[in-house]
Amino acid sequence: MANPGFQLSLDVKGLSCLVLGGDDEAAEKVQRLLDAGAKVTVVSPTLNDTLRKLTASAKILHRVRRFRETDAQGVVLMINTLRDDPDFSRSLLELARKERFLLCSVDQPEASNAFLPAVVNSGHLRVAVSTSGVSPALASRLRQDFEQVFGEEFRLFLDWLAAIRDETKGAEPDAEARRATLRETVNGFKLTGKLDYPKAWKEERAKQQT
Repeated sequence: MANPGFQLSLDVKGLSCLVLGGDDEAAEKVQRLLDAGAKVTVVSPTLNDTLRKLTASAKILHRVRRFRETDAQGVVLMINTLRDDPDFSRSLLELARKERFLLCSVDQPEASNAFLPAVVNSGHLRVAVSTSGVSPALASRLRQDFEQVFGEEFRLFLDWLAAIRDETKGAEPDAEARRATLRETVNGFKLTGKLDYPKAWKEERAKQQT
Protein backbone atom coordinates (compact mmCIF):
# COMPACT_ATOMS: atom_id res chain seq x y z
CA MET A 1 0.00 0.00 0.00
CA ALA A 2 1.29 3.45 -0.89
CA ASN A 3 2.27 5.61 2.08
CA PRO A 4 2.88 9.29 1.31
CA GLY A 5 4.36 9.85 4.77
CA PHE A 6 5.08 13.24 6.28
CA GLN A 7 8.13 14.85 4.73
CA LEU A 8 10.61 16.63 6.99
CA SER A 9 14.34 17.01 7.54
CA LEU A 10 15.78 15.31 10.61
CA ASP A 11 18.59 17.02 12.51
CA VAL A 12 21.01 14.21 13.41
CA LYS A 13 24.08 16.36 13.99
CA GLY A 14 26.08 14.84 16.85
CA LEU A 15 23.48 12.09 17.39
CA SER A 16 23.97 8.32 17.28
CA CYS A 17 22.70 6.49 14.20
CA LEU A 18 23.01 2.82 13.30
CA VAL A 19 23.35 1.17 9.89
CA LEU A 20 22.88 -2.57 9.44
CA GLY A 21 24.76 -4.02 6.49
CA GLY A 22 28.13 -3.57 4.85
CA ASP A 23 27.53 -3.35 1.10
CA ASP A 24 27.41 -0.44 -1.36
CA GLU A 25 23.90 0.55 -0.35
CA ALA A 26 24.88 0.66 3.32
CA ALA A 27 27.90 2.80 2.38
CA GLU A 28 25.65 5.28 0.57
CA LYS A 29 23.39 5.60 3.61
CA VAL A 30 26.41 5.96 5.91
CA GLN A 31 27.80 8.77 3.78
CA ARG A 32 24.48 10.61 3.86
CA LEU A 33 24.48 10.37 7.65
CA LEU A 34 28.08 11.57 7.89
CA ASP A 35 27.29 14.52 5.62
CA ALA A 36 24.52 15.42 8.09
CA GLY A 37 26.96 15.32 11.01
CA ALA A 38 25.70 12.09 12.62
CA LYS A 39 27.76 9.72 14.74
CA VAL A 40 27.52 6.47 12.78
CA THR A 41 27.93 2.87 13.87
CA VAL A 42 27.80 0.05 11.32
CA VAL A 43 26.89 -3.47 12.40
CA SER A 44 27.91 -6.13 9.89
CA PRO A 45 30.21 -9.17 9.76
CA THR A 46 31.79 -7.77 6.57
CA LEU A 47 32.33 -4.34 4.99
CA ASN A 48 32.96 -3.13 1.47
CA ASP A 49 36.06 -1.09 0.63
CA THR A 50 34.39 2.27 1.24
CA LEU A 51 33.20 1.34 4.72
CA ARG A 52 36.55 -0.25 5.59
CA LYS A 53 38.28 3.03 4.75
CA LEU A 54 35.80 5.00 6.86
CA THR A 55 36.42 2.61 9.74
CA ALA A 56 40.20 2.85 9.37
CA SER A 57 40.02 6.65 9.44
CA ALA A 58 37.82 6.52 12.57
CA LYS A 59 34.92 8.27 10.83
CA ILE A 60 32.59 5.43 11.77
CA LEU A 61 32.50 2.68 14.38
CA HIS A 62 32.26 -0.92 13.14
CA ARG A 63 30.88 -3.82 15.14
CA VAL A 64 32.06 -7.00 13.41
CA ARG A 65 29.03 -9.23 13.99
CA ARG A 66 25.30 -9.48 13.51
CA PHE A 67 22.87 -7.09 15.23
CA ARG A 68 22.07 -7.35 18.92
CA GLU A 69 19.23 -5.50 20.63
CA THR A 70 21.73 -3.65 22.82
CA ASP A 71 23.11 -2.01 19.65
CA ALA A 72 19.95 0.09 19.50
CA GLN A 73 20.48 1.74 22.88
CA GLY A 74 20.74 5.50 22.51
CA VAL A 75 20.23 5.64 18.72
CA VAL A 76 17.79 8.08 17.14
CA LEU A 77 17.76 6.45 13.71
CA MET A 78 18.47 2.95 12.45
CA ILE A 79 18.80 2.12 8.75
CA ASN A 80 18.45 -1.55 7.91
CA THR A 81 19.78 -2.47 4.46
CA LEU A 82 19.29 -6.23 4.98
CA ARG A 83 16.42 -7.52 2.86
CA ASP A 84 16.77 -11.31 3.04
CA ASP A 85 15.07 -11.87 6.41
CA PRO A 86 11.57 -10.31 6.67
CA ASP A 87 11.05 -11.76 10.14
CA PHE A 88 14.19 -10.01 11.36
CA SER A 89 13.03 -6.73 9.83
CA ARG A 90 9.65 -7.03 11.54
CA SER A 91 11.37 -7.71 14.85
CA LEU A 92 13.36 -4.52 14.37
CA LEU A 93 10.12 -2.57 13.96
CA GLU A 94 8.79 -4.00 17.22
CA LEU A 95 12.03 -2.95 18.90
CA ALA A 96 11.82 0.53 17.37
CA ARG A 97 8.32 1.00 18.75
CA LYS A 98 9.41 -0.23 22.16
CA GLU A 99 12.60 1.81 22.39
CA ARG A 100 11.21 4.82 20.48
CA PHE A 101 13.73 5.25 17.69
CA LEU A 102 13.22 5.79 13.97
CA LEU A 103 13.70 2.78 11.72
CA CYS A 104 14.02 2.62 7.96
CA SER A 105 14.25 -0.88 6.52
CA VAL A 106 15.21 -0.23 2.90
CA ASP A 107 12.55 -1.36 0.40
CA GLN A 108 10.50 -2.76 3.29
CA PRO A 109 7.92 -0.07 4.15
CA GLU A 110 5.90 -2.59 6.16
CA ALA A 111 8.91 -2.93 8.49
CA SER A 112 9.65 0.79 8.84
CA ASN A 113 8.37 3.79 10.76
CA ALA A 114 10.49 6.20 8.72
CA PHE A 115 11.17 6.36 4.98
CA LEU A 116 14.17 7.60 3.03
CA PRO A 117 13.35 9.52 -0.15
CA ALA A 118 15.77 9.82 -3.02
CA VAL A 119 17.69 13.06 -2.44
CA VAL A 120 18.95 15.53 -5.02
CA ASN A 121 22.10 17.11 -3.63
CA SER A 122 23.54 20.19 -5.33
CA GLY A 123 25.49 22.62 -3.18
CA HIS A 124 23.06 23.92 -0.54
CA LEU A 125 20.07 22.47 -2.38
CA ARG A 126 18.30 19.37 -1.12
CA VAL A 127 15.27 18.05 -3.00
CA ALA A 128 13.57 14.94 -1.65
CA VAL A 129 11.90 12.73 -4.27
CA SER A 130 9.34 10.17 -3.16
CA THR A 131 6.78 8.05 -5.01
CA SER A 132 5.08 6.99 -1.74
CA GLY A 133 6.85 3.66 -2.06
CA VAL A 134 5.11 2.57 -5.28
CA SER A 135 8.19 2.96 -7.52
CA PRO A 136 11.59 3.47 -5.89
CA ALA A 137 13.12 2.94 -9.35
CA LEU A 138 11.33 6.01 -10.69
CA ALA A 139 12.34 8.07 -7.65
CA SER A 140 15.97 7.11 -8.31
CA ARG A 141 15.66 8.03 -12.00
CA LEU A 142 14.11 11.40 -11.15
CA ARG A 143 16.96 12.08 -8.74
CA GLN A 144 19.52 11.38 -11.48
CA ASP A 145 17.73 13.67 -13.93
CA PHE A 146 17.39 16.49 -11.39
CA GLU A 147 21.08 16.27 -10.57
CA GLN A 148 21.81 16.92 -14.24
CA VAL A 149 19.54 19.98 -14.18
CA PHE A 150 20.97 21.47 -10.98
CA GLY A 151 24.59 21.54 -12.09
CA GLU A 152 27.61 23.73 -11.36
CA GLU A 153 26.02 27.01 -12.48
CA PHE A 154 23.08 26.43 -10.16
CA ARG A 155 25.44 25.74 -7.25
CA LEU A 156 27.24 29.03 -7.94
CA PHE A 157 23.90 30.84 -8.23
CA LEU A 158 22.82 29.49 -4.85
CA ASP A 159 26.13 30.57 -3.29
CA TRP A 160 25.53 34.05 -4.70
CA LEU A 161 22.03 34.14 -3.18
CA ALA A 162 23.44 33.08 0.19
CA ALA A 163 26.01 35.90 0.07
CA ILE A 164 23.33 38.45 -0.78
CA ARG A 165 21.16 37.20 2.08
CA ASP A 166 24.03 37.58 4.55
CA GLU A 167 24.81 41.08 3.28
CA THR A 168 21.16 42.13 3.41
CA LYS A 169 20.73 40.85 6.98
CA GLY A 170 23.60 43.06 8.09
CA ALA A 171 22.69 46.15 6.06
CA GLU A 172 18.88 46.30 6.16
CA PRO A 173 17.21 46.44 9.60
CA ASP A 174 13.65 46.37 8.25
CA ALA A 175 12.43 42.78 7.91
CA GLU A 176 9.89 43.47 5.15
CA ALA A 177 12.47 45.40 3.13
CA ARG A 178 14.86 42.46 3.48
CA ARG A 179 12.22 40.05 2.21
CA ALA A 180 11.46 42.30 -0.75
CA THR A 181 15.15 42.49 -1.67
CA LEU A 182 15.59 38.73 -1.44
CA ARG A 183 12.45 38.07 -3.49
CA GLU A 184 13.82 40.38 -6.17
CA THR A 185 17.05 38.40 -6.41
CA VAL A 186 15.17 35.32 -7.63
CA ASN A 187 12.87 37.14 -10.07
CA GLY A 188 13.47 35.66 -13.50
CA PHE A 189 14.51 32.25 -12.21
CA LYS A 190 12.34 29.50 -13.70
CA LEU A 191 12.57 25.74 -14.01
CA THR A 192 11.32 24.48 -17.38
CA GLY A 193 11.35 21.07 -19.01
CA LYS A 194 9.35 18.19 -20.45
CA LEU A 195 8.73 14.54 -19.61
CA ASP A 196 9.62 11.67 -21.93
CA TYR A 197 7.77 8.45 -21.12
CA PRO A 198 8.88 4.86 -21.91
CA LYS A 199 7.46 3.04 -24.93
CA ALA A 200 5.53 0.53 -22.80
CA TRP A 201 3.59 3.32 -21.08
CA LYS A 202 2.82 5.08 -24.36
CA GLU A 203 1.41 1.82 -25.73
CA GLU A 204 -0.70 1.31 -22.59
CA ARG A 205 -2.06 4.85 -22.81
CA ALA A 206 -2.94 4.31 -26.46
CA LYS A 207 -4.97 1.21 -25.49
CA GLN A 208 -6.79 3.16 -22.76
CA GLN A 209 -7.74 5.92 -25.16
CA THR A 210 -9.17 3.61 -27.87
